[in-house]
Amino acid sequence: MQALLSSFRACRVVAFDADDTLWDNQMHYRKAESDWASVLAPFGSREELSAALYEIETANMAELGYGTKAFFMSLIQTALKVGGDRLTAAHTGRILDIARELLRNPATPLPGVEETLSKISRSARYKTVLLTKGDPLEQELKIERSGLGKYFDFIDIVSAKTVREYNAIFSKYGISPSEFLMVGNSFKSDIAPVLELGGYAVHIPYHLLWEHEVMEEYEHPNLLKITTFSLLQDILP
Repeated sequence: MQALLSSFRACRVVAFDADDTLWDNQMHYRKAESDWASVLAPFGSREELSAALYEIETANMAELGYGTKAFFMSLIQTALKVGGDRLTAAHTGRILDIARELLRNPATPLPGVEETLSKISRSARYKTVLLTKGDPLEQELKIERSGLGKYFDFIDIVSAKTVREYNAIFSKYGISPSEFLMVGNSFKSDIAPVLELGGYAVHIPYHLLWEHEVMEEYEHPNLLKITTFSLLQDILP
């Protein structure tokens, strides 16, 4: 453990995921999907509707990416598929209202986040980066509403988080993977690609996980799993 902590503290750049790491996100999507399923209750069970939505979201992802606008497109497409000619303007209008409400995510920082980021950002030891994926405008507005932007030296909004995007981040900041530490809740997006490249990661699981982010987790010598964000204050003094 001490060797791993020493490696963390030798990193030059510490990057933080945003959604469900710094603030709640998935809970808002779960509520939106639940409300959407209630609107479409005449056309199928909640399980049937969720399965149809998942299939359409998966097919749309390469073209639409992530975020509320992409989610809304999938909600409407699924509604048309299951409702057909029975889908009314009232149904469609309610789905639009659900998406608009989702866009207004208050991005309230999770417990301990602001205090911890404030402490880490005051250290001259690291450059701090907010590294999030999704629609740029939507993410920018959430960052603004959260009030957390001031704690980061840089903010990067990317369309995905794969080996390709992380390699681009390393090139952008002129660092090697061994000088990079990623903190996030999604093993698939925040942890696995960084470990594959030889970087370091701190995994902070969130109690809700988007189905598209599910993957088999594993142990790794460059990985530390913690339960709360506040514990970073001891890991990155």
